[in-house]
Amino acid sequence: MHTLTVILGGLLLFAVLALTARLIPWLQHHLLAVFALLWFIASAINMTVGIVHAGYSFMAELPIFFVVFLIPLMLAWAIKKTYLQS
Repeated sequence: MHTLTVILGGLLLFAVLALTARLIPWLQHHLLAVFALLWFIASAINMTVGIVHAGYSFMAELPIFFVVFLIPLMLAWAIKKTYLQS
């Protein structure tokens, strides 16, 4: 359940950035790069919390990190390509 919540948080972050991009012209052109950077940092923090506080090993957390990071990134890319042509 936590993984699904984090993935939905990534999609929410992309939605906020996409709406903000309407006000900031340079963000329209760099939307995916900015999202990828911010989401990578958030996913890495999530993985660190899983390692430090929940007691999982790095190797146990790594596949979850990839799922949490890549699913929102792929959906953001598809949404930008389909609906947010700039």
